[in-house]
Amino acid sequence: MSFTTLAAFETALRDLPMPDEAAMASACVRQASLTKPSGSLGRLEEIAIFLAGWQGRERPRLEKARAVIFAGNHGVAAQGVSAFPANVTAQMVANFAAGGAAINALSAVAGLDLHIVPLDLDRPTGDFTQVPAMSEEECLAALSAGAAMVEPGLDLFVPGEMGIGNTSAAAALCARALGGCAVDWTGPGTGLSAAGITRKIEVIDAALTRHAGAPATPFETLRHLGGREIAAMAGAILQARRLNIPVMLDGFVCCAAIAPLAAAVPSLTDHCLAGHCSAEPGHERLLARLGLTPLLRLDMRLGEGSGAAVAVQIVHAALAAHDRMATFAQAGVSSDA
Repeated sequence: MSFTTLAAFETALRDLPMPDEAAMASACVRQASLTKPSGSLGRLEEIAIFLAGWQGRERPRLEKARAVIFAGNHGVAAQGVSAFPANVTAQMVANFAAGGAAINALSAVAGLDLHIVPLDLDRPTGDFTQVPAMSEEECLAALSAGAAMVEPGLDLFVPGEMGIGNTSAAAALCARALGGCAVDWTGPGTGLSAAGITRKIEVIDAALTRHAGAPATPFETLRHLGGREIAAMAGAILQARRLNIPVMLDGFVCCAAIAPLAAAVPSLTDHCLAGHCSAEPGHERLLARLGLTPLLRLDMRLGEGSGAAVAVQIVHAALAAHDRMATFAQAGVSSDA
C-alpha cells in the first residue's frame, strides 16, 4: 500500500501493529531450555526473542532479508555543505549497480538481497534555506517509493541511503523534531574541515529559522527539511511496521529519517534494531532519543546501509544459536542450577 494521501500516511502512523506476544513467550521458553546458563548469550538471546515476536514464530529465520539503498539529490548541496559535489550521488548509484561499493560486498556476505532505488536524481530537492525541500506531492511520492520496496513475507528489512548533502538534512530533521540547534546535531559528514562544519552549521540554522513557522508534524517536518531518499526510508520503515517486518537501522541519516515520526509516536521504533553507532557525532544522541542500543560500534560513517549489513551477521549468529542448539533434554544434560 502506498501513501497516496496525507491521511493515509497519518492513519498508518496512528495504527501500529504490535509483536506476537505468544511467539515471544515460546521463544523465551526455548531459550530457557537450551544447553547454556540462562542469559549467557546476552543480546543474542534478546535478538532471537525480538525476531520471534515480529515474525510470529518461535524459531525465527533469516531466509528472505532485503537491503534497499535509496538515492536522492539535495538542493542545499549547492551551499557547500559537503566535501563532495552533488554529481557523486549518481556516480555512486552507478557503482552500486556495477557491484563495486562497500554495500555490495557487505550485503552479499550477510545474505541480503540488495536493491538500488534512485529517486529523481536529475531533479534535486529545493534548497531548504529558501523553500521547503519538497512539495506535498513529492514527499508523498517519496514515502510511497519507500513503502513499495517492502513486501509481505520479508524476514528482515535493511534501509540505506546515498545522497550528497543528506547529513545536513538529517541534522536539520533532528533539531526540528527532537530539539536543539544545528551545532547539537552537525558533524563532518563525508569529511568536512572545521571551517566546512562551521559553514554547514550556519546553513542548517538558516533552514531551521526559515521553516520555524511550519507545522511541527512528522509529515511537514520531513517535507520541509528532508530529502527524497530520507522520506523513502521513513516510508519503508513505516510500511515494514504495518507488515510486522523487523528492521535493521543503519547510521545517522537512516535514523534521522524516522526522528520526526518517532518524536510524535515513540513506539514507532519497537520493530527496529540499531545496527551500529556511527562516528557521526549526532548519532549516539539520536539513538538515545529513539530508545535504541546499537549492536556494534565500529567507527563507521559510510552510510549505504553498510553498518546495518554488518550487524545482520550478528542476527544470523543469534538465530543459529536459538535454532540449532540442543535442549537440556535432548543432550541429556542436567538443567539444575
